[in-house]
Amino acid sequence: MSEQDAVRGEVQVTERSRVRRKRDRGRYDRATVHAILDDALIAHVAVVADGAPVVLPTTFARIGGAVYLHGARGNRLLRALAAGSDACIEVTLLDGIVFARSAFNHSMNYRSVVLHGTGSAVEAEDEKRRALDAVVERMAPGRSRQCRPPTPEELRATLVVRFPIEEASAKVRDGGAIDEPGDLDLDVWAGVLPLTLAAAPLAPDARLRDGTGVAPVPPWGRGSGAG
Repeated sequence: MSEQDAVRGEVQVTERSRVRRKRDRGRYDRATVHAILDDALIAHVAVVADGAPVVLPTTFARIGGAVYLHGARGNRLLRALAAGSDACIEVTLLDGIVFARSAFNHSMNYRSVVLHGTGSAVEAEDEKRRALDAVVERMAPGRSRQCRPPTPEELRATLVVRFPIEEASAKVRDGGAIDEPGDLDLDVWAGVLPLTLAAAPLAPDARLRDGTGVAPVPPWGRGSGAG
């Protein structure tokens, strides 16, 4: 599959990836899957390592039809991924708290993606640098051009894993409260408290040289990924 084809159409759907609860909220088009991944800053990665399940949060970046993860070469989870262990990657964006008239029907608006599959270690230096640049760009677009690039020694000390976006599903809940007809006359407020990710003012390092330009402010908007 070419990189252009990898960002079109639908992901592979299997029995383990298909949304079962609230099936109408399931999404399988790559545009939706990629947009959710591009808005998320943290992914939770689950794998069996050394005979025990491990789940760790980590930064990541999407390039075309793959997610890239990175860390120290001694990282147990990354080593398991690089060795081809079956894994699951999940991201969730919380968009709002839904207040209903009954306690039972309170909910949350969200966008989530679950990926299944196996990863592989990135060995080519150009792909490795591109992946690490993409991770920095996720923090703030333009930042990779401002800061010092990794040295050869730093590259050798870093393990980068490519995880293809092939078997996956997205799940989206939006809208207001879903109340029982008999509860609509209750004198109880119902509605949505929207939630967004917002950045606080920059906190400069105390050792900055005079005249140093500021870091780019991250927009964190929808659809900000690489391809």
